[in-house]
Amino acid sequence: MTQHALHPADDLLPRDIPVQLIDPTGAPVTDEHFTRPDNDALLRAYRGLVEGRRINDQANALVRQGRLAVYPSSHGQEACQVAASQVLGDRDWLFPTYRDSVAVIARGVSPADTMTLLKGDWHSGYDSHEHRVAPQATPLATQLLHAVGFAQAAKHRGEDTVVLALCGDGATSEGDFHEAMNFAAVFHVPVVFFVQNNEFAISVPLSRQTAAPSLAHKAIGYGMPGQRVDGNDVAAVLAVLGEAVDRARAGGGPSLVEAHTYRMQAHTNADDDTRYREREEVQAWIARDPLTRLRTYLTAEGALDEETEAALAAGSEEIAAALRDALNADSELDPEDLFRYVSTTRSPQLAEQWEQLRGEIDRSIQPTGGH
Repeated sequence: MTQHALHPADDLLPRDIPVQLIDPTGAPVTDEHFTRPDNDALLRAYRGLVEGRRINDQANALVRQGRLAVYPSSHGQEACQVAASQVLGDRDWLFPTYRDSVAVIARGVSPADTMTLLKGDWHSGYDSHEHRVAPQATPLATQLLHAVGFAQAAKHRGEDTVVLALCGDGATSEGDFHEAMNFAAVFHVPVVFFVQNNEFAISVPLSRQTAAPSLAHKAIGYGMPGQRVDGNDVAAVLAVLGEAVDRARAGGGPSLVEAHTYRMQAHTNADDDTRYREREEVQAWIARDPLTRLRTYLTAEGALDEETEAALAAGSEEIAAALRDALNADSELDPEDLFRYVSTTRSPQLAEQWEQLRGEIDRSIQPTGGH
């Protein structure tokens, strides 16, 4: 096994205050280490924020219409979603959670295909290899182990692939999180763990999950650097994640980035968040909205005008309309799919079950004769 240099402890510790490059009022913030992305990169990110917000709103409406079985909204977390996609190169891979639909779409997967899993189908809806996006994971933290294994394989093949593994604060309480972090550090693999700390694991607040100063502080225990970033400041998330990705690609090994953000809406449509948090707390985060923050900054910079805003809004409406049309169309279902993909060679038992089901289907569609 190739040995890698140990880091001094001070190099692994995150900042006491999360990195911020644009404050909640939209004013620029100077940082001694991180450089704010240029306006072209931020305009690209702003487009992603506008489209992501519209996708979140449309998906929530489709849930109410019965076209989606469930939707875990990322409303208010779009800066993390957009930045996660934007910092990756064409050969890099994204390993998302169930809440990362906007990030998946930003990687090039169509909104309709992204929603396939969430409408209750048996598959993820897209070709992972085509888009370099793993299937969205519903179990907490399982995708982190897959991400580390994928990064290890890429390293063995001599590829310059970097893997970005997304998770929430709740996932850091899982054993899989520990195993993934430890393996990644010991074997020095090119993976970046990106924790979107939105304050709640369903109804469990962060204070009941950990006594650590921050989730980023957990990184030092594994021998990798940790960093904290304002998760509602897309400029800062782009800068911090971008550095971590570049470091991994250059052979610097894994790192952990914690984004401080907030889940503005309920965990899913099946959750009643009024039972565990006050409305005043939610309202306080509206002033930190990532979309409003970047709009104010870009407008002050002269990089965003009303014409561009209108064009972006129209584009996002087209995306929403296409998503509505796709999900309002009835799917053509093939009952044999229940048996077709269970195993490479269908067992006698499965073959018998399929013949029984096919017989029932045939009998149900045969016309009945009258007397």
